[in-house]
Amino acid sequence: MPDGSNNRLFIKITHDTLPQLKDRHPFIYLEHGRIAIDDSSIKWIDSEGNVIRLPIATIAALLLGPGTSITHEAVKVLAAANCAACWVGEDSFLFYAVGHSPTANTRNFRRQMKAAADPKKSLEAARRMYARRFPAAELAGKSLKEMMGMEGWRVKRLYEEKANHYGVGWKGRDYVPGKMELSDITNQILTAGNAALYAVITSYVYSLGFSPHIGFIHSGSPLPFVYDIADLYKEELCIDLAFKLTYELAGEYNRYRVLTEFSQRIVEMHLLERIAPDIEEVIGK
Repeated sequence: MPDGSNNRLFIKITHDTLPQLKDRHPFIYLEHGRIAIDDSSIKWIDSEGNVIRLPIATIAALLLGPGTSITHEAVKVLAAANCAACWVGEDSFLFYAVGHSPTANTRNFRRQMKAAADPKKSLEAARRMYARRFPAAELAGKSLKEMMGMEGWRVKRLYEEKANHYGVGWKGRDYVPGKMELSDITNQILTAGNAALYAVITSYVYSLGFSPHIGFIHSGSPLPFVYDIADLYKEELCIDLAFKLTYELAGEYNRYRVLTEFSQRIVEMHLLERIAPDIEEVIGK
């Protein structure tokens, strides 16, 4: 029974009581509402005043779209539950920023730094990633520039193959930052899928204690390591889905359908179970 005080009951969250990342739902997308706290429970209040409690211990990341706000107390509970908060754009999951709980153990960060700072180890890490896309190619002795050139041609052919497979038109990758509506539907879905994938991987990378800012292939961009890892899954996840939905949606972009099928495909391909082992393989011993 309430004792008339304003004291709230906080239940201590420990790593032992949290589900493993691979067992969590990848993300929940929210827009036009407010995240607040009621006792130790996170609640979502939408624009019409409806209240929904969020099981954040079973969610890897909250993707916060336009019109969302979050209280200081809610951020504290998210951090304790190891649930990342990512700020994204409307209709497309454009990735803006992430809030995360600092990891107490810097072991993985140090491993990543050592690998990236050693030119030989850094190139070996890049080769391991490219070997996933070119299993039959002999990559030993090839420079990073040569492998990037091979990847460019591979992706270009892949777009054309998917377009032919699903019977849709394709004029090439086209995206103007902040003006997604100017692109055709295939490019809109590709942009939405890529940005959603970046948000999910960013939250996962932070949770594992690695840095999204230290990459082996990409450089000069905000999240090079996230882009490195995301490229391992884009063909299976983002590219195939974009051409499939272009055919099924008959030229009309449907945000709900895109986000729903993207989330379903993440679950079907067991993405959250694959990211950690893949990162370990990339970094090496």
